[in-house]
Amino acid sequence: MSASSLTVSAHDVRLSARLSEIIAEKRDSSLRFALPFVQLWEQVDALMTTGKKVRPRLFLDVYVALGGRDTAMAIDAACALEFLHAALVIHDDVIDKDVMRRGEMNITGRFASEAVVRGVPTWSAHAWGEASSLLAGDLLLTTAQSLIARLDVDNEVRLAALDAFDDSVFTSAAGEQTDVWHSLHLEQASVDAVCAVMEQKTAHYSFQTPLRLAATLAGASSDVQDQFDIVGRNIGVVYQLRDDVLGVFGDERETGKSVLSDLREGKETLLIAFSRTHQRWAEVAGAFGDPHLTVEDGRRLRDVIDSSGALQLVESLISEHVDRVSELIADARFPASLRTQLLDLTNLCATRTS
Repeated sequence: MSASSLTVSAHDVRLSARLSEIIAEKRDSSLRFALPFVQLWEQVDALMTTGKKVRPRLFLDVYVALGGRDTAMAIDAACALEFLHAALVIHDDVIDKDVMRRGEMNITGRFASEAVVRGVPTWSAHAWGEASSLLAGDLLLTTAQSLIARLDVDNEVRLAALDAFDDSVFTSAAGEQTDVWHSLHLEQASVDAVCAVMEQKTAHYSFQTPLRLAATLAGASSDVQDQFDIVGRNIGVVYQLRDDVLGVFGDERETGKSVLSDLREGKETLLIAFSRTHQRWAEVAGAFGDPHLTVEDGRRLRDVIDSSGALQLVESLISEHVDRVSELIADARFPASLRTQLLDLTNLCATRTS
């Protein structure tokens, strides 16, 4: 095992321990309130113990590679990124009316189902579940921002870190709202508009922000920080393009997500933007965005998307962006070990199956 993998393993342990510590403190504080509030933090705890921790791990890898040495401070910043991710995921589930996440009931689903068992009407129970999710997301956002604001660094660095965090939330919110606007189908989303949403909603907070935050806290130059922005944006596009493919053509046993949910939601992706130009789209246009989409109609939609060449086009775009990232990394002033890690991450994003 290499020294770098030992470092990552040590960081994983410290990251998990610190996340658990922060949540435990919140849960202990919740005990003076009503029982459902305690249960809310228990659900947050369950959510935070799952997941790949891609964003905090990326941040820690880059921070260390750039010469960062304040481990305790870095762990808190990494926790902030994971709390931000959890908050956005929770809010996204509410927006998409989802009650499942990673193959299990999410906060909305758990609170709603428990209320139904106790005799609450389904509509009221679901509203209760969504309210609980919204509050959980809000609490995690403020927890994340508080961690960044309390980092033990020079004030100028702290303000730069806060600016990066605030810009991440602001940009993600813009992308999320535009994504929902597209799902109304009041106007046809262009390829450029769909690409902009990918960059704003996913790439920015998932890859650009961890990279910029790591460079900022490690004391990298502004030029290097700007290079990380471009690299992060392109990695994020690779990640989201693969996510869109998995959302329609993935193995539900691996993804933990139904291959019908994006189609039922009417999610505007490049798969759809390209498919619309094909003559067969008229056969299935009425099924796209149908909240009651059947398994058979879902199969018909996938068949049209595939036969239109859209799937092949998206796969080609993924390959093109992987090549673009390789070029950017080769031209950037990054440490050699970090170049390899970023290339490996890009390839993982391009080939992942879950």
